[in-house]
Amino acid sequence: MQYQKVENLSSLLKSISHPIRLKILCLLQEKELTVGEIRDEVATTHANISQHLTILRNQGVIDFRKDANFIYNRIADERVTEMMKTLRSLFCQPGTK
Repeated sequence: MQYQKVENLSSLLKSISHPIRLKILCLLQEKELTVGEIRDEVATTHANISQHLTILRNQGVIDFRKDANFIYNRIADERVTEMMKTLRSLFCQPGTK
């Protein structure tokens, strides 16, 4: 694997390694969500969610679109969606440690 690809992957993994960011990505696998919807599911403050979304956006993991007064967040790269599905099947299924 080329050094630059390793560096990029390392940055990506660092950006998603926080438990709240992992939970956000799990939620965004299925559909776009607003900050308020994410906040309700994660059960933390609006400001905290916004900070985590900013980190994910800056890394290019998620993107957003505006619709009237709402901002809808989504996973920007299909590879991240596939990675999250794989992580979920490996670590979140009944019978896993």
